[in-house]
Amino acid sequence: MAEREENLLIEFFSPGIEPHDVPQLFPLLNARSYIDALIAMFRGGNEEVLVRLMVLREIGLRVDTPEWSPQELSSHFSFITQAKFNTVLHRLREHGLLLWDAEQRVYQLSTTGRMVLSALSNLLSFSTEQDGELGFLAAQIAAGSSVGKLSPEALSHLLARLAELEGEFSQAVTSGSEFRLRAAQSKLESVQKWMDKSNEVMRNLSADGLDETTWRLAQQIGQRQSKLMRMSSVFQRELAAIARQQVHLSQGGLSSSELAAWLKQRSIDELTDLVAQQLAYTPEATFILPDVMLDNTEEFVAREQPNRRISTMPNPAEIEYVNDVPYEPPPQLLELTRLLSGLNEPLSVADAVVGGSFSAASYRLSLLSFLGEQSVDPELAPLAELPVTLQWHEHNELHTINRDEVTAISDGQLIPKEMQI
Repeated sequence: MAEREENLLIEFFSPGIEPHDVPQLFPLLNARSYIDALIAMFRGGNEEVLVRLMVLREIGLRVDTPEWSPQELSSHFSFITQAKFNTVLHRLREHGLLLWDAEQRVYQLSTTGRMVLSALSNLLSFSTEQDGELGFLAAQIAAGSSVGKLSPEALSHLLARLAELEGEFSQAVTSGSEFRLRAAQSKLESVQKWMDKSNEVMRNLSADGLDETTWRLAQQIGQRQSKLMRMSSVFQRELAAIARQQVHLSQGGLSSSELAAWLKQRSIDELTDLVAQQLAYTPEATFILPDVMLDNTEEFVAREQPNRRISTMPNPAEIEYVNDVPYEPPPQLLELTRLLSGLNEPLSVADAVVGGSFSAASYRLSLLSFLGEQSVDPELAPLAELPVTLQWHEHNELHTINRDEVTAISDGQLIPKEMQI
């Protein structure tokens, strides 16, 4: 059997290539017994796989007496037909997931079976969590680090997932869509707790005992997570810019964004009822080239209807004029402007922006980027013209806060210009 499998494996490779000499395949061949166990567990129909997993998990969950007699198994799984249950037990025994002690006449979970179940339990524990893939990857890294078996492969998976999130968030910012920005902002908030856990793991790592590749991956993960955590202020800035451009439709303050959000929540039938008798249906002559049709129409109008060249606008429709709703700048902008206008000594960034909630702090932090800018919106001009300079510390360390929903913030200072050297 092993020789036949070896021959089948060789068929996948070019002539003269020995599978055992392929570096990418060698680790998998070394773990062949565990991979065979997984193949045996998941081979077959979905229903068979689910029943095997259920039986194996139940057998492995009994701690005090891990051995099971055939009578105990039959009684415990009496809800499964006997013929099907015997088939499941036979497959688990055949592939070494379940051991049969002929001397004591009891079943017991094998070492391979317990390792397979342990790996699956980690996967199942994060399956119900929102965006739990980051938590699952961080748990693997933390577990490997604690026992001195940190896998570069696990670090690569985490780094790749962070890169996917960064790309997704960057596309949302580039799109300029309020709905995509809010969806990305919600996504960032949902993965925030997992990134915090991952940060704890990364901080506990040290270069001692790690090879160069593993340490480099760990550093890249830290840098990527730092970029993602700064995206919150980017979202706030972009949403604030969109809010300034919103069109208000009535004196009640209804905006175009609110109307669009309401329409997105309606079903197709509701939208059809709303536009009933409001839209005109025009058949599209897809068999005619638009440029040719336009040329023929212009020629016809010039030849047959020369007076149609002069057209008049239709009479204005009766509309109700409303007063524009005055725009009120966010209170955080006014508070920050008042705070910095009376600044006569250096002030830490944390003292300037932290307060109220995480979203309020993120918005204040995004406002600091406008200090010293020349071309800004009128409501930002008082802040931009203040004689204050923002300076970040070169070591780029995080300053621990632990209040008002903010755990840590980049270390920096706001310095009046007269105090600068």
